[in-house]
Amino acid sequence: MNQRPGNQLFDAYFTARDMREVFCDQGRVQAMLDFEAALARAEARVGLIPQTAVASIEAACRAEHYDFATLGEAIATAGNSAIPLIKALGKQIAKNNAEAERYVHLGATSQDVMDTGLVLQLRRALELIEADLAQLGETLATQARRYVATPMAGRTWLQHATPVTLGMKIAGWLGAVTRSRQRLRELKPRLLVLQFGGASGTLAALGEQAMPIAEALAAELQLTLPDQPWHTQRDRLVEFGAVLGLIAGSLGKLGRDISLMMQTEAGEVFEPSAPGKGGSSTMPHKRNPVGAAVLIGAATRVPGLLSTLFSAMPQEHERSLGLWHAEWETLPEICCLVSGSLQQALLVADGLEVEADRMTRNLDLTQGLVLAEAVSIVLAQRVGRDTAHHLLEQCCKRAVAEQRHLRAVLGDEPQVTAELSDAELDHLLDPAHYLGQAHTWVERAVAEHFALIA
Repeated sequence: MNQRPGNQLFDAYFTARDMREVFCDQGRVQAMLDFEAALARAEARVGLIPQTAVASIEAACRAEHYDFATLGEAIATAGNSAIPLIKALGKQIAKNNAEAERYVHLGATSQDVMDTGLVLQLRRALELIEADLAQLGETLATQARRYVATPMAGRTWLQHATPVTLGMKIAGWLGAVTRSRQRLRELKPRLLVLQFGGASGTLAALGEQAMPIAEALAAELQLTLPDQPWHTQRDRLVEFGAVLGLIAGSLGKLGRDISLMMQTEAGEVFEPSAPGKGGSSTMPHKRNPVGAAVLIGAATRVPGLLSTLFSAMPQEHERSLGLWHAEWETLPEICCLVSGSLQQALLVADGLEVEADRMTRNLDLTQGLVLAEAVSIVLAQRVGRDTAHHLLEQCCKRAVAEQRHLRAVLGDEPQVTAELSDAELDHLLDPAHYLGQAHTWVERAVAEHFALIA
């Protein structure tokens, strides 16, 4: 069956193809049908329905048998996607086995079908996200080690601060990725659970066979059977959405850093180049950070979607009106945006083009001022902190006013040269000698990444 038109113009840019397949119409319908087929097998296993009915039900539980446009129109009247799908499923079964049709959907409610179907989709989405995060972590670990000793200007409040290394910056991105992977592992047992409660959550329609059927159904779908149905307790889904929001934000940070380093005035790190990538419709010279734009865009959009999930949490009694409905497209859209962001992050991280010479030149833009702290700390040990700080402050002001390098100004200052030799000043004003624990931070971030793999 043909699917209804989607956002095909932008999907390739903002969404990974595999993730869109999970949440396309066919993916949604098939996940609900998988629930119905598993329910039939579970109920036959405990003897509620005849085993002879199962094959006919399973044969009809294939998404290609259904017209999504027709289902979509019916949803507008029914109020959810399960009601028209179950009606269509019954008709499909009845074509070949009228007896089997009476055993479809026994004891379940529409939300059981939709929520469990969603969990099945989320399980696949989670696999995709975890795989991409693991690959991104591996790439960032490699890049962090490669540039562990490549000095560049640290920037605070968008101004030059003291030197850092590119490897240290990348290690910061890596650490965020590792923590997100840890969070996903921790929430998985809470997320991948069956929804099965029947009309009001009691499974009363199934009598004494309710728990055996629920256990069998969970086993069929390879999901955990929770302590109770969660029709209006939505914390599981919101927790997953919140972690996805953290991933989007962390990737947005990566994209922001890349885009700032790509600015013409900086020119330090670039996204990988490719024919037609990052160009302008009018300016032939442009090289725009198109990958970073996706990362920043997703980080901007996801919080608004996440707020919808949080707003939809105070659901009424045993079945919600409107709040449940607000979730249906929200969490899938978050998954899709994060998937697209991860795809772009993988491309950017793997193909980073680094201009180390430009970083060195940029470090010297302030003519040594970024290393004033290094001189002040050593000098403080000889003349006292207040005296050293005041002296360096005056020298920095003089260097700016006279447009001279700080090394030259310090060399002309008797109070400095009385305490520090030329060799000491040269050493203190070399960025490579003032990188602190940058190497340690890289090694720790890389070690944490590999510890998660072990």
